[in-house]
Amino acid sequence: MNAAPQTPLGVILAGGKSSRMGRDKAWLSFFGQPMLARVASVVQNVTGELCVSGRDPAVFGIHAPWLPDVLSGQGPAGGVLTVLEATGRSCLVVSCDLPFLDEATLARLVAAWRNRPAGARMTTYRIADTGYVESLVAIYDPEGAPLLRESLARGQRRLSAIFPESLRCHIDYDKADRDTARAFFNVNAPPDLLLARDMETGS
Repeated sequence: MNAAPQTPLGVILAGGKSSRMGRDKAWLSFFGQPMLARVASVVQNVTGELCVSGRDPAVFGIHAPWLPDVLSGQGPAGGVLTVLEATGRSCLVVSCDLPFLDEATLARLVAAWRNRPAGARMTTYRIADTGYVESLVAIYDPEGAPLLRESLARGQRRLSAIFPESLRCHIDYDKADRDTARAFFNVNAPPDLLLARDMETGS
């Protein structure tokens, strides 16, 4: 039997409607690139392989396969289910709205995944003092797909609830550590964009 790949498949979730932003946030430019293209470059540099969930990335100049959601209207959990069932691979999943995501953050995540406990289905970062889980910078294993499908059928869409602590491998970090926390800053709404512009020019 062939050994499992030592690097997960890189996946970007890009099927959201950007309703809070009021315009397609994947096209927002950071560091001279559309945000989706920037995130794609970071992920592919770490994983070597890339897939996009939710839309065709060709219009962004990204040459990668893509998958429409198997269950529409299920948010990020639906995208994770789609890629796990379609590929049967462990997938490093990130959202497309992370302009400050960096390769070191993802490489550390991959290293933790390689040493995860046998029962872990999700490898992720967690804020140490609050327990908040960064479910959209995480590696999901294909064995978790049935649990995802069952949970979505019950109306549970929150990834950190679908995969409880007993099924996770964590990297804890301090929210006050700005260099680490910066990678997880996501741009969901106009106020986030204003703050991100300040962060971009101050970098």
